[in-house]
Amino acid sequence: MPLDKSAARVRKMFGEIAGRYDLLNRLLSLGIDRRWRRRTVLLAPPREGAGPILDVCTGTADLALAYWKASGKKNEVVGADFCRPMLLKGLHKIKNAEANDYVTLVEADALQLPFPDDRFQIVCVAFGLRNLCNPAAGLREMVRVCRPGGQVAVLEFSLPKGRGLGAVYRWYFHRILPRIGQTLAKNTQAAYNYLPASVGEFPQGKDLVAQLRTAGLQEVRFYPMTGGVATLYVGRKLNPEP
Repeated sequence: MPLDKSAARVRKMFGEIAGRYDLLNRLLSLGIDRRWRRRTVLLAPPREGAGPILDVCTGTADLALAYWKASGKKNEVVGADFCRPMLLKGLHKIKNAEANDYVTLVEADALQLPFPDDRFQIVCVAFGLRNLCNPAAGLREMVRVCRPGGQVAVLEFSLPKGRGLGAVYRWYFHRILPRIGQTLAKNTQAAYNYLPASVGEFPQGKDLVAQLRTAGLQEVRFYPMTGGVATLYVGRKLNPEP
């Protein structure tokens, strides 16, 4: 039976867990999710004077704030998400970081971004692409609003292979994580059962690289992190032929 990734279900699911979303990210990843974001901004770094940055499916704005800090707290960063409770949590974090003048959050669907073509030097997404009902269309939108010469970065969960770490992680990811998540963030949409199911059916490695190329990116590379628990994909939108 196909996994329900309808916009209504996903919006309601994240709205229900927004209050404990950050806490559970830190708890269930043992804090490693912060390291993944720091490495993302190092491997797809902002360039001074090259234009604003867009974080799609920004959630509570963790990656948007990471890019703002990586730019020396000077670059304009926009975070877009269609789940208002998550954005409200993000607004609180932006205020606490005194980033209001630089980081802006917009309530918007990743499949219909309200931005002109060729607007952003970097378009990124962390752990959100697989939640779209049409990830290929989401990638095309990300490429559309990226400037020629700019980069698209996708940070996503993946499943490590092998009998050692791979086997242990799959046991934790499918048996333990959903129980802890559902207990601490009670919700009607089984969000922490949805998580491993959505990761399991999402393309990884060379398969996702092929999708990024199909969306219009070149020079695509991928970087496994923490033994393959997460993977960063980075591609460049090249200048059109004269």
